Amino acid sequence: MFFRRATDGTNVPVPLENQFAGAFATPCWIIGGGPSLTESVAAEILKTPAARFAMNLAGAGLLRPQFWTSYDPTPRFHRSIYLDPSITKFVHESRAMDLVPETTLKVCESPSLYIIDREKQRGFQEFPGQGNSPITDWQDSFIQTIDIAYRLGFRQLYLVGCDLGIAPSKRWLRAASIRDVSYSAGEPLGEFARRCEHVGMSRPEMEELATGQQYHFDESKSLKAAIQTDFHYYRVCQYLRLSRRAIGLSGLQIVSVTPGSRLNDHFPTCSLSTACRRIQSMIGNPASETTRGLYTQQQDRRPASLAPMRDFRPHFWSTSEKAASQKTPEKKPASHPAQKRLKQALAEVEEIPVHIDEEG
Repeated sequence: MFFRRATDGTNVPVPLENQFAGAFATPCWIIGGGPSLTESVAAEILKTPAARFAMNLAGAGLLRPQFWTSYDPTPRFHRSIYLDPSITKFVHESRAMDLVPETTLKVCESPSLYIIDREKQRGFQEFPGQGNSPITDWQDSFIQTIDIAYRLGFRQLYLVGCDLGIAPSKRWLRAASIRDVSYSAGEPLGEFARRCEHVGMSRPEMEELATGQQYHFDESKSLKAAIQTDFHYYRVCQYLRLSRRAIGLSGLQIVSVTPGSRLNDHFPTCSLSTACRRIQSMIGNPASETTRGLYTQQQDRRPASLAPMRDFRPHFWSTSEKAASQKTPEKKPASHPAQKRLKQALAEVEEIPVHIDEEG
């Protein structure tokens, strides 16, 4: 499923599947590019002992991810993402021989970068993918991120910056309300634009009024591109809604920590503080852990109220089965000395050919 590729096209498989799984649902922050991700939100995330998995340009600016992937062309992303060895990266094999921006290096030469193959025919009942099958390709980085995180062993995904929507600006909303056109939160931006056109608002006028903030980093798209992107977000949201049963059966937990996300109508939500507390109660709170006296600590540091524990053998390891497994192979009984002498004598007898006439 994951492999390194050399510049001569040689592939070396790397067994990363479930390497980050634990005895509990291992948490991971899934970091999108939506405007809801602010400096204060990023600061709280950085305090938690959970992995940060970013997609596309969400890996630039507010926080540095530990995992990163992209679906879009290589030139859209930063050189430092590809060449940073502390970031584990996943790109499709079609990008392997691209040049890292501003260098003569091939993408496949980047440290901590793994190549993936993708499956375009996967249905809703098969998401996320299982085993060593290729990563789900629904033409979206968000879907790709979720599937890769699941394959790595993460089972509790907290979504931040995953607004999955582009809303009209306040100026546009005011101009539309004068014409008795209202906007419903979560509706596709293109449908709102068409209703505005129906009452006489031109596209150039809407372009001037623009949309709200599109990303938490410094980038924006034209109105036409924003409408296309917003409908893409809407489609992906519906894909995940239709995959909920398969997601539940897989053991994957998707929790939205993004206020106003389109996913909030279909998946569990919680506040940022609640998500941070859950992670810290499960893994520990680095901010409250002290070092004084630990080098002289001699006793087990078990919870004070812990009941006695005992490591038992597996339930199938019964006394009889254990004895059977340790039983030595049966030895053949030793031959009597007279039998040994007879065998030796027969072996020394010269064989005399006998000719038989055949009849009929």
